[in-house]
Amino acid sequence: MGTQQSLFGPEPDPPGKPRRGGRAQPLGCPDWSATLIELGQSLPARIHLGTSSWTFPGWAGSVFDRTVSKPKLVREGLPVYSRHPLFRLVGVDRTYYAPMTREQFEAWVPAVPESFRFLIKASENVTVPRFPDHPRAGDRAGQDNPWFLDPAWARDHVVAPALDGLGDHVAVIVFQFSPLRLADWGGTGKVLQRLQRFLSDLPSGVAYAVEVRNRELLCPEYVEVLRSSSTDHCFNVHPSVPDLSVQRELFESYSGKHRVIRWMLQRGFRYQDALDRYQPFDRLVDEDLESRQQAADLCREAVELDIPAFVAVNNKAEGSAPMSIEKLAAEIVEGSRSE
Repeated sequence: MGTQQSLFGPEPDPPGKPRRGGRAQPLGCPDWSATLIELGQSLPARIHLGTSSWTFPGWAGSVFDRTVSKPKLVREGLPVYSRHPLFRLVGVDRTYYAPMTREQFEAWVPAVPESFRFLIKASENVTVPRFPDHPRAGDRAGQDNPWFLDPAWARDHVVAPALDGLGDHVAVIVFQFSPLRLADWGGTGKVLQRLQRFLSDLPSGVAYAVEVRNRELLCPEYVEVLRSSSTDHCFNVHPSVPDLSVQRELFESYSGKHRVIRWMLQRGFRYQDALDRYQPFDRLVDEDLESRQQAADLCREAVELDIPAFVAVNNKAEGSAPMSIEKLAAEIVEGSRSE
């Protein structure tokens, strides 16, 4: 993972860490239980479960063999993460805040098995009409965004680097649209027309999905936009949208080519509240049984439809993404056996 070292520089292991030959002991996997290994073997092959990133020190014991620093996990954690019995995918959220290069993506390929996949979150540069009032936006903070729904920018800075660097390891590229002031853009109909033009002009050869955070956009016209552009809906668990079962009803007539799910944040929580409540993400705190059941149903349906399912789970969903995934996998397997 050499491309990451320039971001953080050398990072020593915590004091007292065992060393061999004067060098830090390589990061490794914990001793997984036979039950977890069997669960991974029982999970249908086309279901790819994973988390949003792999860089959480609190996952020591469940994903990594010991506690190390976040910078060390950035550099060395992916090969270990990808050997987890249930992890066949990882979400790449950092690309929402800043594009990555082909070389950065390419450096990940030797670290993962051939069947492993990446769910890429597209840059906000094509999904927000105005740049955020945040230091990362620099001089553009608060200004209109000329690249909003610009397929050429998306092609050059989102699609091409990911495809050129990761190739078949790309599961899907997700365009996540935070809540929009629809009236500023001519209302729901005009926004959906613009979205359709954008999606239709994207390069072929990769799967795309759209995640919206406006309830008004979850309408039959939205389904037709996705159908006409062969794009998938990203089913998402988030307080701003109806639950997964309601989203599923909307897509009764269009299953898409992939089942894409992001389990982010349950109803009644704000992002920062969940972050403060759940850190260091080493246990389940607020189990969301309803969302878990609905996500499992969507995955089992994907198996019946013979389409791949890509599921990214966030720590803010229940407190610990790896533990949420273990519960979700068990729900999928047990439900399949009872049918």
